[in-house]
Amino acid sequence: MGSAVDQRAALQRLLADVRAVLLDFDGPVTDLFGDESTAPVARKIKTTVRALWGTLDADVQECDDSHGILRRLRDMYDRPAPGPRDPRALVAAEAIVTDYEYEAVKSAVPAPRVGRLIDALFDRKLPLVIVSNNADGPIWEFLKSERLQRQAKIDFVVGRDPFELRHMKPDPDPVYRAMEHLGLPGGSCLLVGDQLTDLEAARAAGALFLGYTQSPGRAAEMLDLGADCVVSSHEPLIEAVKSLPGPN
Repeated sequence: MGSAVDQRAALQRLLADVRAVLLDFDGPVTDLFGDESTAPVARKIKTTVRALWGTLDADVQECDDSHGILRRLRDMYDRPAPGPRDPRALVAAEAIVTDYEYEAVKSAVPAPRVGRLIDALFDRKLPLVIVSNNADGPIWEFLKSERLQRQAKIDFVVGRDPFELRHMKPDPDPVYRAMEHLGLPGGSCLLVGDQLTDLEAARAAGALFLGYTQSPGRAAEMLDLGADCVVSSHEPLIEAVKSLPGPN
């Protein structure tokens, strides 16, 4: 990730043309699930969907990730079948994940320094949009909680589209929705994310990308795949934002 001096200079160059920041939720804002597996959620979804669809396709049956199974169910819905599949299964699956996210935000804590980052962006009048595969309701619940009372400084939240589960990142749709809300082109928006799916979505939408990870391996992979920069904490980005000229 380079020396602190090199990183600061790289971030300052990166921010020169940025007019808005898009921030992934799970990771950069809070470690929503911590080390807890989402396999129990996936199992509940499988039981619910089997009652409506019968036997599940192998890729769905093998999936133990709460978001991954939503994508796979949406794909299964479109595959050939002996008869039409009940769309209520997709609605029920998404609702199960949303309920789990509402429960998770009750005990979630803010990522280190994310409050200071939100303040710094607000002070420099850089709009901030949360762009996430999580449902928007739990995100707002967390932002307005006593743990992070800065929801007034968040311009908008783009959460999971409950009516089209294939629109989750790495699909660029959430980034496009944020850009449309802001009225800005991709090259003026910086997405901060901790997953390769965030990077893929940013690149597909033409947005800049800042990786946020404590894993040297993932940092190297992000850089190899075209990340503009990678940081292991919010502190370098905060300092870079603060170094920008003040708003007129």
